[in-house]
Amino acid sequence: MTELARDAGADIAAEHEALMQFLYLAPVGLVQLAPGGDVVMINAVSAQLLMPLAHDGCLNNLFDTLRDVAPELRTLVAAFGAPRGMICDGLRLHLHAGGGTGPEILALSLVKLDARRLMAVLSDITQQVRRERQLRRSDAWLNALLAGSTDYALATLDGAGRIDRWHDSIGRITAHSEAVVGQSYAVLLGNDGAPADRLRDADNQGWSFDEGLYRRADGSSFRGSSIVAPVPAAEGDTERTYCLVLRDLTACDGGATISPLLTDALTGLANRRAFFEAAQLEMARHHRQPRPTSMILVDADHFDDVVGRYGSAAGDALLCALTYALQTAFRGADVIARVGDARFGVLLPATNLAAAAQVAERLRAGVQQEVVEVDGRTVHYTVSAGVAAMPDGLTDVEALLRQADEALAHAVAQGRNRVVHQPQQEAGDGR
Repeated sequence: MTELARDAGADIAAEHEALMQFLYLAPVGLVQLAPGGDVVMINAVSAQLLMPLAHDGCLNNLFDTLRDVAPELRTLVAAFGAPRGMICDGLRLHLHAGGGTGPEILALSLVKLDARRLMAVLSDITQQVRRERQLRRSDAWLNALLAGSTDYALATLDGAGRIDRWHDSIGRITAHSEAVVGQSYAVLLGNDGAPADRLRDADNQGWSFDEGLYRRADGSSFRGSSIVAPVPAAEGDTERTYCLVLRDLTACDGGATISPLLTDALTGLANRRAFFEAAQLEMARHHRQPRPTSMILVDADHFDDVVGRYGSAAGDALLCALTYALQTAFRGADVIARVGDARFGVLLPATNLAAAAQVAERLRAGVQQEVVEVDGRTVHYTVSAGVAAMPDGLTDVEALLRQADEALAHAVAQGRNRVVHQPQQEAGDGR
């Protein structure tokens, strides 16, 4: 034998040895067998997985070993006429009913390599199947719960707050279609919902709660509450996901509607009571985790003169027009309420003084350009606004309201149709 031939033989032997080491050390079970099932080579993982099934303690023939859990294997191999290819892929072998310490379910893939060789791949999928079962049970439980409930909806969100999974309850509550998948969850609330702020709150506090007036896809309004909560990530999963639970509060307590208790009959906005309840909730949140919070008071200038000159219908039309302007100017996360005859309050979470004053000025400028048509008459009107922000050490809603009221009084005293804010320094991010 020449030296070149000896070197080539040594290389082949080394490669064969490396391949055998790989087969024996592979993290899955590998079995090489003859067409009749006789085992030619088996690695340690396969031996460990199959030994509980060995009738006499021997693993000489794979088909004999698996005859109680996969009696069809011989038939499958005999019926496979192709020269090579996949005979079965991921065939599930149920070893026992559970309660033991070993694997309960194996996955078997069987490949025909050529006319004389088959290769079997075995893996323990017990935990995977358990997770699948748990997921199906959870889905079934949740689907049954939501299908039987007429006032709850559930949506799952991705890390940016986009809807990534549809449920029929969403359409039932919000009148939206499956086309909203991929959009910000705020579309389900009929407003921008300050999604980034709420996701941040959910991460920091475990959930973010909101209650107020929401709008459906068909334009109708309903009083509701919503909770955004992070979903615990699986081990090794770095992608954030969230769950949104939306509740329609229009009817509860045996069918009695709660809307008249918390909404203004003319404008449909929150009333003074609802405004203060929302402010108290925001104050409690501020104490747990301080963040910029502002309040704006808006007054329709010379409202009594408008009513005296044009009648109460003109006054009502003016207030409704101002309501629309307020809803257009502010976010869905902002609480807008009618707190007096021609006075409106706006609570702005996660908004500093400068940002609140800016949006109030935008509202004022927009209203100045509008007109109200009543019985063929054109009514021009303006608004004045006072803006205040929550300073360090503030302990109650009334104090914040007094600051906004003082700022509004200055705006009126300076000639109306203007925005005045408290000259204080504010820390934190704006809107």
